[in-house]
Amino acid sequence: MPARSYVVEEQTTTEVGPRERADFWSEHIASYQSRMGYRYVRRDNFEGETVRQRTGTYQLVRFHSDEIEYQRTAQQVRQDPDEDYRLLVSLTGRLVLRQDEEQAELTPGTAGLVSFGAPFQCLQDASTQAFILTIPAREIDGRLNRTSPLAAGVDLTRGLGRVVNSLLNDLYEQRYALTDPQFDAVSDRLVDLLCMLVVGDDRPDIPGHLAEVEAMVRRYVRDHAADPGLTGTSMARALGWSLRQIQLALQRAGTTPRDLIREERLRLVRDRLQCDSCTHLTITELAYASGFSSASALSTAFRRRFGVSPREMRLGAS
Repeated sequence: MPARSYVVEEQTTTEVGPRERADFWSEHIASYQSRMGYRYVRRDNFEGETVRQRTGTYQLVRFHSDEIEYQRTAQQVRQDPDEDYRLLVSLTGRLVLRQDEEQAELTPGTAGLVSFGAPFQCLQDASTQAFILTIPAREIDGRLNRTSPLAAGVDLTRGLGRVVNSLLNDLYEQRYALTDPQFDAVSDRLVDLLCMLVVGDDRPDIPGHLAEVEAMVRRYVRDHAADPGLTGTSMARALGWSLRQIQLALQRAGTTPRDLIREERLRLVRDRLQCDSCTHLTITELAYASGFSSASALSTAFRRRFGVSPREMRLGAS
């Protein structure tokens, strides 16, 4: 069976002696997060634990530790560039995020979205347990049509926020039962919903119910991405809305019918490249089976989106 990129790892400071634990924690966090500074309230016998799930695209870490402050300075941003985002979700205790002269105080049931592409501070009290999900910048910037959003106090206790919170917990609870395509697929959907939540699409009073239109369009495209005849016009006809309604709904989310269809087709190809049952399909066959007009059209779009060709991704997963 081909090797997979999905990995689950657990670490705890109890693996080393009490006086070594703060240094152990600094080295451990630095091994999978970009360069930061660490300020310990109590270095002697510091306690912390992480459970890390990752693929080549997403990373989810559930952690708890004693009181600590993380800082990422402008110099560290220059020395170790990282444009990706982190979604921080408090489970117990309190986290305080500061970035771009904004502040978010996270308590259980709230989340904050922070960019590693700009300096920030994160203060954590001793009773904190939390999730931190690493999200590629391309997954956020295109949808929100802006960069470096510090989304303060996103409510995860009701409506769309509760669905996001449920997906996070399910990813963690099922960590040993998932494959890498499954982990990425659920993470993709989670980010879709998160971006809707951040821009306010959870509100019921949006003119023309554009949020409802967008949700239905995304679901329809997801289900019919492999259809080579899928277009904004055919989608509007099938859903019973005008093309203009669909364009306006997607415009609010920073995309277009054409871009959304291409994105879902690329995700479909990516999942199939990493799926054991699809190894018999050639790249050309995958292209046609996923709605692309040719293998060259797929390869060009795929490299632009993921930074590698379909063939290179398949070889990397084997």
